[in-house]
Amino acid sequence: MATVTVEVNGRPYAVGCADGQEERVRILAKQFDNQVRQVAQDVGHVGDLRLFLMSALILSDELHEARLNAGGGPASGGQPMVQPTASTDGVAEALNAVAARIEKIAQNI
Repeated sequence: MATVTVEVNGRPYAVGCADGQEERVRILAKQFDNQVRQVAQDVGHVGDLRLFLMSALILSDELHEARLNAGGGPASGGQPMVQPTASTDGVAEALNAVAARIEKIAQNI
C-alpha cells in the first residue's frame, strides 16, 4: 500500500492508496481541492470540515445528475453504472482513507 500526500485548501493530507494509484489519487485530490476552493469563495471560510462536506455534497449531486442523464437511473436503485474493478478499488481505498481523516479531524473540533 502506498501513501500519497495531497493538498486540499492549503493543508497537506496523507492518503493511503493501492500501489500504482498514486497519480490517480493526486488528480482526484486536485479536482476536490478546486471544488473546495470554489465553495470557500462562494460562502467564505466556514471551517475545513464544512467546506469538505459542502464540496462533497456538490460533487455527489453532479455525479447523481450525470448518472441520471446517462440512463443509469437513481443511484439508490438498479445496477451501478460502473462495476468495481481493481482500478476503482484503489480509488475507493483512497476515498475511505480521506473519509477516515475527515472523521478524525471532526472529532478534534
